[in-house]
Amino acid sequence: MIRIRSMHASILPGEQARIAQVQRIFRHNFPETADYADKIPDMLNRPLAFGYRAILLVAETRLGKVRGFCLCLYFPESGSALLDFLAVDKGQRGGGIGSALYESTRDYLREMGARGLFLEVAPDDPQRVRDPAVLADNQRRLKFYEHYGVFPVIGTEFELPIDSDPAPCLLFDGLGRPDALGRAEARAAVRVFLARKYADVVTPGYIERVVESFIDDPVRFRSPKYVPQTRQHSDVCARFPVRELSYVLGPRHTIHHVKDRGYVERPARVQALAEEISRTGMFAQVEPRRFSESWIRAVHDADFVDYLRLVCQNVPETHPVYPYVFPIRRPERRPRDLAMRAGYYCIDTFTPLDRNAYDAARGAVDVALTAAEELLNGTRCVYALCRPPGHHAGRRTFGGFCYFNNAAIAAHWLSRHGTVAIIDVDFHHGNGQQDIFYRRSDVLTVSLHGHPNIAYPYFSGFADEKGEGPGLGFNLNVPLPEATDQVAYLGAVDQALKAIRRFDPRFVVLCLGFDTLTGDPTGSFQLTPSMLARLGERMVGLDKPVLVVQEGGYSLRNLRRGVRALFGAIAEKVGEIGGLNPGHCPVGTHKNLPGGDHR
Repeated sequence: MIRIRSMHASILPGEQARIAQVQRIFRHNFPETADYADKIPDMLNRPLAFGYRAILLVAETRLGKVRGFCLCLYFPESGSALLDFLAVDKGQRGGGIGSALYESTRDYLREMGARGLFLEVAPDDPQRVRDPAVLADNQRRLKFYEHYGVFPVIGTEFELPIDSDPAPCLLFDGLGRPDALGRAEARAAVRVFLARKYADVVTPGYIERVVESFIDDPVRFRSPKYVPQTRQHSDVCARFPVRELSYVLGPRHTIHHVKDRGYVERPARVQALAEEISRTGMFAQVEPRRFSESWIRAVHDADFVDYLRLVCQNVPETHPVYPYVFPIRRPERRPRDLAMRAGYYCIDTFTPLDRNAYDAARGAVDVALTAAEELLNGTRCVYALCRPPGHHAGRRTFGGFCYFNNAAIAAHWLSRHGTVAIIDVDFHHGNGQQDIFYRRSDVLTVSLHGHPNIAYPYFSGFADEKGEGPGLGFNLNVPLPEATDQVAYLGAVDQALKAIRRFDPRFVVLCLGFDTLTGDPTGSFQLTPSMLARLGERMVGLDKPVLVVQEGGYSLRNLRRGVRALFGAIAEKVGEIGGLNPGHCPVGTHKNLPGGDHR
């Protein structure tokens, strides 16, 4: 199975590994310009230095093996893009990967709002290309583009050679736009990409001669030569969608099903969310991978982890254990009986331990860590559909339907690669991550929640809890009164995001609870889904990779409305600013030469 991923930088280990594979494929396919491959990381990391934004899409297997890539250059002042290189690993010919890359590029550019995609393709004129094998390859490429209604521009001097080699044809893909390519637009686009890409090869006089040769308005194109018009596609949706949003969902959450009346943390919650995000078409689904229990033990005390595993293995299937004895916590005085010891580790009376709780909680951790790994691999926003939730689980405590702190474990895992900010927008205080990171300065913890005077967990979440020791000043609580409305809540969001911007983390973890919406059985805020839309816009505005970890929310209607509002706003905002970087030739045949060498 192949999926398409967009790459935005070459900083994180996963990004660097994929780009190294891209460079290998590049050098193999384009040995005459192999040095150009060395520039690709800089092109991604330093767009201002090059005068354009590089867009790199890679086709990869589920195991991260890159099978092909498409590199485009986007010029914001003209709103147009130039297809620079497209290549597929030579051992992968015939698998449709090149087509998938081109179609995905078109889809991505449309989402960005690009006006069109220009392409340079070697000519198919027998008078200019004498080698029969080369001529056949060129004809095959141009035939391929005709399938998409993409033809060479005619009536200009774009094909004016500057050396003994024939210059390429200029093609234009309008990406499904209804209007024709006008003269002024074409001149502006050609001028900018000739000046930026080929400045070291062509003279200003050459550029002006080519630009001024665009006389027709609208621009004229060659008639179909290879493909009947009835078989051309005016618009193509990518078969392998390019999305900056992905989600991780594991099947093991369903094994934890407490059927006691009134237990609102049920499998239907995640099922409703998964159904809704699948309908949007915005997400690529990622299967969870198994991670070592050592990552749990890096956050939670070992005796606590051992206890949960042991008690869940031994509890009768039909008789879950509810804590009801809460001894004063003295580490040397743990109750001997396992059922009695539940209150030693638990913070409430309504979070049971049953036969499957430990296994389900392990599965939720795997979901969160898989999503965190996706961030390192270059995805800009990943939704971890965790169940059971986790933000009430502390270093050595569970409660609030939470057993292991999924978000905290993922944040600690990410902290090996840079600082992390956690913002918790569940109605209830994120006491778990506060407890875990209270003495650390590399993870900023922020929580917006119902005031602990009136909301669970009651004992934490006050504004004067700011951290201790090295962590002093790295914990921010914004407790809010009952019936908080949209205006007040938005002000609290802005206060939280101001602190995050000041901290300037490498990653952001959003603990997402839909129990802030009006009608949730466990919350009292007066918020509508439009509030979550505003939150989504602001999260994109942070310009950081974002891991969204599902926490609470117990109204199925609110879950559906909330997830649609939040991620719909994220996708729309991304499309407006191009911040989460968002159309082909036959496999391995589009050999544009970089830096103007082919002109």
